[in-house]
Formats: sequence, structure tokens, C-alpha cells
Amino acid sequence: MLLGALETGGTKMVCALGNEKGEVFERESYPTRDPGSTFADVISFFQGRGIEALGVSCFGPVDLNEDSPTYGYITNTPKPGWSHVSVRGRLMEALGVPVGFDTDVNGAALGEAEMGAGKGLGSLVYYTIGTGLGGGFYYRGTLLHGLVHPEMGHMLMRPHPKDPAPHGFCPFHDGCLEGMACGKAMQQRWGVPAHELPPDHIAWEIEAEYLAQMCANTTVILSPERIVLGGGVMHQEHLFPMVRKRTLELLNNYVSHPAILEHIDTYIVPPGLGNNSGAVGSLLLAVRALG
Repeated sequence: MLLGALETGGTKMVCALGNEKGEVFERESYPTRDPGSTFADVISFFQGRGIEALGVSCFGPVDLNEDSPTYGYITNTPKPGWSHVSVRGRLMEALGVPVGFDTDVNGAALGEAEMGAGKGLGSLVYYTIGTGLGGGFYYRGTLLHGLVHPEMGHMLMRPHPKDPAPHGFCPFHDGCLEGMACGKAMQQRWGVPAHELPPDHIAWEIEAEYLAQMCANTTVILSPERIVLGGGVMHQEHLFPMVRKRTLELLNNYVSHPAILEHIDTYIVPPGLGNNSGAVGSLLLAVRALG
């Protein structure tokens, strides 16, 4: 079957065509502008292509309560112009197909759990460390929702003693994970994009500290079988061994399981699907919408 996939992001919208096997046939991206212009781009990509359903992995916060009058809306986002915007309903009306809808990180978690780094496992947490920072939790076929949905990027951090910006840059919270460790925070702290910093810069020691606190917190709270770290910041391959080493130090042998004590290299891993985690997950959301 032919399915549509949409990853909505604060900087770009990624549209793709694929199938229920997670195979991506075609992909195009558009800048995230005002809602009217952006939806026009997205709808023009999918319209007339014969898709049977669309899966949307959406930046947030979003309303995932199916009984809510604003189900499928973006809610109080810091993205200018995008608060209280209907995403799911607008696309259903324009395209006339079922639309599966979840957070961007839950969509990527679904893709990685069923077809990527977590294939064959019962649980997985996926984090994206990019312009922003968020996480999604997959457990035995289910994506975790709650009162609203998890906002893992806003867990509170202990500042690194050498951090020149120990309060971070989140407009809502003093010292939260996103405000300390996302790509935008790194650029604000050091004055250049993260990828321009040399591997021996103190920035990476500080970044590894916050990501290790994140992984340690995740391990003791959710006990997933695997933690996947994606997003642009994690393209710096030297960061993975630093995060794994510091996570072990923070856990201090408390979680006594070989997957962590002996196999940390396969416990904290990059995405198995590369840059396609969100696209594949969105295709799987489309399959669920048909179900």
C-alpha cells in the first residue's frame, strides 16, 4: 500500500511516500514558515498521489487526547505563530484520508523500536538531540501518553562545574535538559554551532555530562531495554563513548544488569534507521490509522 509520512519540525517539514514495510520511496523537505504557507507546501506534496493514509510525527506540545475537541492540535508551543494550530484535522480535511498523529519523538521511537535499533525488543526510549531536545517511550507496541505526553527534554539537570551558563537557555525552566544540552543551547553558550567545535573542546565534556544524566535518569525511571540517541548533535561520533562512560559512573553499579554493566555500547546507541527514524515511524503511524 502507498502511505504518506510527515515529520513536522520547528525548522523544516519532511514529507515522504512509502509503504507499510517502512520503505521510503520519495522524500522532500520544506521550510517551516507560517502555518498557511507551510500547510500549502505539505498538502501539495501529498495531494493526488493516491496515499491510503498519512502518519504525522509532530513537534509540540500537542494534544493527544482523542476525546478532546483539540485532538491533533499543537498547543502552547514557543514556535511563533504555531500555538493552537490544528494539524491532524487540517490534513484530514485536505487529503481525505485517515491520519495517525503523535509527537515527533514518539514517531521516531516507533520506527526505531519496530524496524531499527530496537527491533525484537519490548521497550525503547528514543531521544533527539538537535535544535530542541525531546524523548519518546515505546513499550510492547504502545507509545507512552499520559496526562498530556512526556516532556523528557524538560527534566532538571545538575550543572557541570565548568559550565559558563549553568542555568541554561530554556524560557520556561532554570537548568532543564533542553535548555542545557540541545543544539541551540550549545550555540548560545559557545557562540558557534556545535558541529564547528573541535572534539577536544570543553563543550563536549559538558554536553556528555548532561546527556549522561539524561540516560541515567531514564534508566532508573523507565528501565528501557535500549536507549537510542538521534538528532544532529549526536552526529559527533566522539560523543557516544563519553556519554556511555559517564552514564556508568553516574549509575555506580546500582542497576545490576549485564546489558548495562557489560554491554553499555549496545545499550546506548545511535539510530538504526539513520536519518529515517521519523519518516519510518510516521509510515507506521499511518498503518495504525488504517487499523
